[in-house]
Amino acid sequence: MGRRPLRAPPVDAAAPYQAILPPMDWRSRITIEPGKRGGRPCIRGLRITVYDILEYLAGGMSEDEILHDFPDLEREDIRAALAFAAEREKKIHRSSAA
Repeated sequence: MGRRPLRAPPVDAAAPYQAILPPMDWRSRITIEPGKRGGRPCIRGLRITVYDILEYLAGGMSEDEILHDFPDLEREDIRAALAFAAEREKKIHRSSAA
């Protein structure tokens, strides 16, 4: 059974930065365990937190540099960390707007 090709949504002048791909499902890659790293969200049960990844990216590291420094990570782990942070930000924004 073949996959249908992804199509970019129509670009709207009011939203020039629309995502082209569907959002990533981070749930299979981000774990939260009370006894690990203080219950912070981690990558696949490793001791690398979402916040670690975000700090490395914010500090100017490229995905390739992060992957080189942390061989247990996969490129999809970095994308999952970004998707997790984006979803959490949306929840915060929605709750403060209510």
